[in-house]
Amino acid sequence: MLRKNLINYRDINLISFFNCGIMYFIINIYLDNHQSALKYLQDTEVTLSNIFIMTGNFNIRDNNWNSSYPHHSMYTDTLSEIANSFNLNLLILIIQVPTRYTDKLQESNSVIDLMFLCANIEEFNKQYNFT
Repeated sequence: MLRKNLINYRDINLISFFNCGIMYFIINIYLDNHQSALKYLQDTEVTLSNIFIMTGNFNIRDNNWNSSYPHHSMYTDTLSEIANSFNLNLLILIIQVPTRYTDKLQESNSVIDLMFLCANIEEFNKQYNFT
């Protein structure tokens, strides 16, 4: 269920679902060139628990998740603080693949789509045998 009553911002989608009788959340974020959604999350007290995943097009090029990119963005720290406040960890792929491909020769391909996961949710680590 899309939850606009908890976060109502044009570039943030909050979806809720139930698992084992507990409500969990998925957050999808798009950051424009001004990082408006990031500023919204930083300035708004969002007190959600049980966030399972935060994903999106963050439009932040950074060497923390793209080893071929030589710079650190000032927005990375803010994004990390927000993810930490939701008890989420950045998922780093073993084989890094660009998620943004450019057609300009002076620019390089980069990683701007990220996924933050909560690895401590026991209910999602259970295995069930169906026969």
